[in-house]
Amino acid sequence: MTMQINAAFDSGNIIVTGIEGDTASLEIRKDAHSDFFQWFHFRVSGAKGRAITLRITNCADSAYPGGWPHYRARYSDDRQDWRCAETSYADGILTITHTPAQDAVWFAYFAPYSMERHLDLVQRITAQPGVALVELGRSLEGQPMDCLEMGTGEKQVWLYARQHPGESMAEWWMEGALDWLTSGDAVAERLRAKATLHIVPNMNPDGSCRGHLRTNAAGVNLNREWATPSAEKSPEVLCVRDAMDGTGVHWAMDVHGDEAIPANFIAGFEGIPNWTDAQGERFHAFRDALTAATPDFQTKLGYPASAPGKANLTMSTNQLANRFAHLGCVSMTLEMPFKDHDPNPDAARAWSPDRCKALAVQCLTVLEGMV
Repeated sequence: MTMQINAAFDSGNIIVTGIEGDTASLEIRKDAHSDFFQWFHFRVSGAKGRAITLRITNCADSAYPGGWPHYRARYSDDRQDWRCAETSYADGILTITHTPAQDAVWFAYFAPYSMERHLDLVQRITAQPGVALVELGRSLEGQPMDCLEMGTGEKQVWLYARQHPGESMAEWWMEGALDWLTSGDAVAERLRAKATLHIVPNMNPDGSCRGHLRTNAAGVNLNREWATPSAEKSPEVLCVRDAMDGTGVHWAMDVHGDEAIPANFIAGFEGIPNWTDAQGERFHAFRDALTAATPDFQTKLGYPASAPGKANLTMSTNQLANRFAHLGCVSMTLEMPFKDHDPNPDAARAWSPDRCKALAVQCLTVLEGMV
């Protein structure tokens, strides 16, 4: 039986440049209207019980080539459990070797989070007591920009994820957060009493469906649009920022994934023009409390802080902390790895959906203690 490779589905991305026996040469497709690429997701069929070799040959030109060394691709036999495949990287080529146990096996850069699962998540959480679904606007291609609202407290908390659609771990985090917030857990109930939460599980539905790494349907990086979003290029950001202007923001978390750094970490808003020491103290207190709460978080690895007055205000974390500094806004960017959380690794699954969901609960438990 001849090996077949297909990516014509929700979040699929791969180009087949050649198949010879049980070896395939592949390339990752660029985001539309953009040079960004790194996300892949495809199915291999017709190779059950045979040792196959999959060579992705254009990795040296990807958005973050530093993300490939020591990275392990994920595979799944059932599209539920995603494990690490044998993976190596040399001379710009990522090589995956695997012997499929089934007639079809799936490979991805990280465990995918499909738009169908997103819609199921929104529907399930909307049905819970005290939850309201607000459609803030539409994406460029007309998909709803869904915001789940809950809580009765005066503090306004915004959680939003997947500005970069290939960072699917961000929506796994959101699933964990939403399930916990509606579970009846005592700490979750206290948080909902202290705060009103506005939760956007997917900021970039078009890019998610298209199999993009970093951009929307127009090839725009949404996390560089927060200073001047537009209906023409970034309606996704425009509608969310307008809603934030309507509520004010006291706490905000933007959830992402990082290709190169093998750890979970938080980036802050150092360098904003409207910086106050009170904001900084509360940000550092949150970060330190999260470090103490879970071995799946650390502070040694991360991004360098911006110098005073040099923060990039096109990025959401900086824009929100600066925009709502009069409210004492603490905003932050949570980064999770495509590789593994090396201080606390998992040999079989590396950083995984279950660990994303568990980290969400830890983040919100710490937040409850600080609101």
